[in-house]
This record gives sequence, structure tokens and C-alpha cells, in this order.
Amino acid sequence: MKYTLRQLEIFVAVARHESVSRAADELALSQSATSTALGELERQFDTQLFDRIGKALRLNEQGQVVLPHAVQLIEHAREIESLLTRQTDFGPLQIGATLTVGNYLATLIAADFLRRHPSAQVKLTVHNSATIVHQLSHYELDLGLIEGSCRHPDLIVEPWVEDELVVFCAPEHPLAKAGRADMEALARQDWILRESGSGTRETFDQALRHFTGELKVRLELEHTEAIKRTVESGLGIGCISRLALREAFRRGSLVAVETPELDLRRQFQFVTHKRKYVTAGMREFITLCRQMTAGVARSDLINLPFIP
Repeated sequence: MKYTLRQLEIFVAVARHESVSRAADELALSQSATSTALGELERQFDTQLFDRIGKALRLNEQGQVVLPHAVQLIEHAREIESLLTRQTDFGPLQIGATLTVGNYLATLIAADFLRRHPSAQVKLTVHNSATIVHQLSHYELDLGLIEGSCRHPDLIVEPWVEDELVVFCAPEHPLAKAGRADMEALARQDWILRESGSGTRETFDQALRHFTGELKVRLELEHTEAIKRTVESGLGIGCISRLALREAFRRGSLVAVETPELDLRRQFQFVTHKRKYVTAGMREFITLCRQMTAGVARSDLINLPFIP
């Protein structure tokens, strides 16, 4: 073969960062060595893999075709290396999780994974659903754990466990005593909601798709804990996962408001790239996820350690 695995590794890193210097930093190489290796790969096959735009490099059509194959080949090579060296643990694992999954489930699963496999490395990043889907589609993540829908043609989605949003308020709020509200009552309230692009906001908006009026959204926040604190202060009412609220409900610092007219159910899901090789580490992580939720009908019924 005319190319080396190192050349492909450099190509993948440059494609991910769209920068030779950042790829060099990731691979612990000099910038000149990185640039030389990439240039040699292109010269060997008399082709261009990137469009050069100033200092930035963007994958061209040929590069986009080659990238998934290069990613798969590198991952296969790492597993072969593990077998040859008789390693029993897994290589680095890049996990992306949306906020509810990341804050309440993924951190516990990652800790369990590392206890079982002490030499493994896990990088867990937490973003909203739109960001996780983007990163997966660009091969920046091995596995996504999301709470929203995903319609990207290059990604595979598998259901995990059911989740449900719930409208909630402070104990002193007028809706707290009734414990339930119709759409007319909800339309009169000030709302504290997640931002557009989050799975939580997508589920909420979908539940209101038949509502012809307009809600009074007083504040949009990127973090569920910030929403909980704001609602506790009496500024308005919110709507997030029951999983994120179960300890607050137990303490009585927040109160659930049942909304029979709204279907706020959704699924937590696993997302992978259809052209990405599923490593043993990815399979093990998914297995631990499923073990945590085995026999559970809904996420807030999972037996978890105390969450303050």
C-alpha cells in the first residue's frame, strides 16, 4: 500500500479540526511534520482532499468520501493492536450526551465503565441535541446519548429508555395547589424554558403543536439546574424531565403540575454514525446503559444514588 496508518490518522485529525496546527497539537507532532505527511498522502495519489481557504482546510468531495473509510480503518487497527499486545481493556472512547442524560445518567455510567476497565479512557462532553448530532456526523464522537429526535441521514438511532417532561412550579405558585392545569391556564403563565436546539425544547414545542395561541416565554436558559433555581424563585413555571426534578419533588422545593392535554413523553436514544466502526468499548458502554435501565418503564424510576 502507498499510504500508512499514520498518514490516515493525520488526515482524520486535520479533517476534524480543519486546521493543521490543531491536528498537530492533538497528535503531539510538529506542525511541519503534520503538513508534510498530509501533503505526501495527496501527492502519492495525485489528488486533493481539502479545499484551502486561507489558513483553514475544508474537506472537498473526495475527502468526504475517504474520511469514513479512514476512520474505520484506524479503529480496526487499534483493535488489532490491542489483540496483538493482549490488552484486555479498551481504547479511548468519545461520548457525547445531552444535558439531562449527561448530568443524571451518563456520568454514573462512565464511572462504572472506568471502574470495570481501569486502563480505558473516556471523554464525556455534554451539549444540546443539535450539537451532539453535528459532532457525530463529523466523526468527532463515537457515541451519542440524546433526548431529542435525530433525522440525520448518516446517523443510526436506537431507542434506550422512555422519559417524560413535566410542567412544574414553586410551592407558592397559584398552580401548585390545584396540581393540574389546562391550556387556558398554562397560556396565562410566564415560562422559563430550555433553548431552541435542545431535545427538551423540541419535545415541549411538539406537545404544543396544536396550540394556536402564544406562550409568554420570559426566559430561555441552557441548563436545567438554572431553570429549576429560577422557577423556585417564583419568576415563572418550567417544563423539564421528571428525572431532573425527582429530588426537588421529594424535598418539596418544586411541585409538579399535571397537564392532561399535553403529551410530553419521549425516548432517550443511542446515536452512532452508520459508517463508523462500532468498537468493543462502544458496545460495552451501551451494555452498561441498558443494564442500568433494565426493567424500568421510565427514566425517573431508575434506581440511582442520591442526587442533591
